[in-house]
Amino acid sequence: MKKRMLSGIKPSGQLHLGNYIGALRNFVRYQDDYEMVVFIANLHCITVPQEPTALQTNLRDAAALYIASGLDPQKATIFLQSDVMAHSQLSFILQSHSYLGELNRMTQYKDKVAKGETELTVGLYTYPTLMAADILIQDAHYVPVGIDQKQHVELTRDIAQRMNNRYKKTLFTIPEPLIEKVGSKIYSLQNVENKMSKSDTTEKDIIYLLDPVKTATKKIMSAVTDSENKIAYDPVNQPGISNLLTIAASLQVQNIDTIVSECKNMQYGAFKKYVADIVAKTLSEIQDKYNEVIESNMLEKVLQDGAEKAAITANNRLAMVQETLGLEIIGGKL
Repeated sequence: MKKRMLSGIKPSGQLHLGNYIGALRNFVRYQDDYEMVVFIANLHCITVPQEPTALQTNLRDAAALYIASGLDPQKATIFLQSDVMAHSQLSFILQSHSYLGELNRMTQYKDKVAKGETELTVGLYTYPTLMAADILIQDAHYVPVGIDQKQHVELTRDIAQRMNNRYKKTLFTIPEPLIEKVGSKIYSLQNVENKMSKSDTTEKDIIYLLDPVKTATKKIMSAVTDSENKIAYDPVNQPGISNLLTIAASLQVQNIDTIVSECKNMQYGAFKKYVADIVAKTLSEIQDKYNEVIESNMLEKVLQDGAEKAAITANNRLAMVQETLGLEIIGGKL
């Protein structure tokens, strides 16, 4: 029997190249070897204010881009998080088995507090327990994550082990994080100390998967580099060039040394053109498939079928947990 792998993307904005390299591309690669469960994390989106119409567009585009990137609904379970309500139910149960100190240490919340941001929501504070619920209720063995999300999987493991021990029962599978060696973190094209993010301050920082190819090419050509004028992978002294090397290597499915060897005699302009051509080819292929998906009107059925399949595992797990905790009077099943 295949081990189960779960992951999701929070489409609080349009999906971008970092999402594709760090997540979507790997989902596709894993779907033949694992029972792949992939959701659209729409509940996580609303931990910060969202404009409803824009959010709905982003969710629909994300679902279409999942498929356009190569996820096969016949192999992978694809669903909208809020369509399987057991995720939210388990989230509160996990909150009741989590400690304030653990959530205080979570990077996203801690960083925002350190920056003096105000009006932070309770949802932003507790979302790591929702992420833990997403993982545990789907009985995931593995969770592919970027370096910055590993902390959340470690929290998930701690909560699961705590509850298994407290109730002397295997309520949850203990998940393992999987971190890619290449491409687990793609940086902004203009501010290479920051991760490529939907919150980037200018459009030049980020390449969206639905950017026109010419626009994406211009963004690569204007990416920051350095004065070294050599192609080398050196994230400390040449972060801009190193970021472009990572992008090229990830999209070409090659190791970085191979790309460096191929490009070592190039000037920076020629190297950027080399990377831009790789990015353009990738975007063209994704966008062609995206248009096919949108025009076929298949999204609703894919998401409905996925939610129904995901709900079977989730509802059974939730019923077992609630009965074990003594919450059930009628309707519980062990």
